[in-house]
Amino acid sequence: MEKDPVCGMSVDPQDSAGQSEYNGKTYYFCSPGCKRAFDQQPEKYVNQEPPGHVAHS
Repeated sequence: MEKDPVCGMSVDPQDSAGQSEYNGKTYYFCSPGCKRAFDQQPEKYVNQEPPGHVAHS
């Protein structure tokens, strides 16, 4: 299991809603909204603790 860097949810890479690569690392997402948020500002999420599901609107 991987952790969605936007919301902190556990994500199975096989069943993820998407993935993005940043600085040579692959990140997996629980929803298209989390992937979109990450893709717009990856540096905001890479080195911070996820705030929880606030990204799910």
